[in-house]
Amino acid sequence: MKKIVSVSLGSSTRDHRATVTLLGEEFDISREGTDGKLDVAIARVRALDGHVDAIGLGGIDVYLYAGQHRYALRDGLRLLEAATITPVVDGSGLKNTLEREAVRFMQSHLGMNLRGKRVLMVSALDRFGMAQALVDAGADVLFGDFIFALDKDMPVRDLKTFEGMAEKYLPDACKLPFQFFYPTGKKQEKPPEPKYPQYYEEAEIVAGDFHFMRQFMPDRLDGKVVLTNTVTPHNIEELASRGVKMLITTTPDFGGRSFGTNVIEAALLALLGKKWSDVTPDDYQRVLHELHLKPRVARLSDGP
Repeated sequence: MKKIVSVSLGSSTRDHRATVTLLGEEFDISREGTDGKLDVAIARVRALDGHVDAIGLGGIDVYLYAGQHRYALRDGLRLLEAATITPVVDGSGLKNTLEREAVRFMQSHLGMNLRGKRVLMVSALDRFGMAQALVDAGADVLFGDFIFALDKDMPVRDLKTFEGMAEKYLPDACKLPFQFFYPTGKKQEKPPEPKYPQYYEEAEIVAGDFHFMRQFMPDRLDGKVVLTNTVTPHNIEELASRGVKMLITTTPDFGGRSFGTNVIEAALLALLGKKWSDVTPDDYQRVLHELHLKPRVARLSDGP
């Protein structure tokens, strides 16, 4: 049995474990939250190194992408470098393939015409593949990274403009502690504090990282489609209570909930038997095709 562990800076209340079979291989997959404590997460990665088949990093990114540029986060690199034997991934490689496929799935399997649809992309830098796929599909995308990560009312609606702003701000921002612009640990459990509601209200689709999305989420999201990553049953209830029409998670259901892309990428890496640096997008596409992984779709209300 292959063992995959996701070490997350997120809340330990979101921990989960499941046994699944992928391409004939049995996997023990678990997620361990460290409640926002970076040093604890680093120590846990070191303890797991050499004892599991792959490690995923949750609640933090190692790399952010905009166009052809890749930016490394200081704290993410510290976690990545804590292991010297076991391969470690942050999900970014898979986001660039799996999450593009999720957008195509919305069109081909769900019959959604995305051309002209108003999309609030709460965080494009950590899900650039999803953002680019939405733009390519003709959606009217608002990039909310500066609004929701830096708490600056700076809406950007053009992909090239967004890439230019990323080049300007990210080299310095990546040196900051990750908690400066992303909710970790107990902050993930706080009730949403509605802010910038106009951007949610005008959107037909709200897309991107769930914690970015949730922290400023308004009380009502009537009739919206939510395209996101990892959610718990409680999160689903919360979205339904706010009137969300449909929830689409880019990763499938394993043992009653969706795991993060870092977990799925770690499992694929174990199947491929390669170093993270040696894996290509074609490798991911091939294995994803063989696994027939599909996004999880849940209709939460009968909204318009």
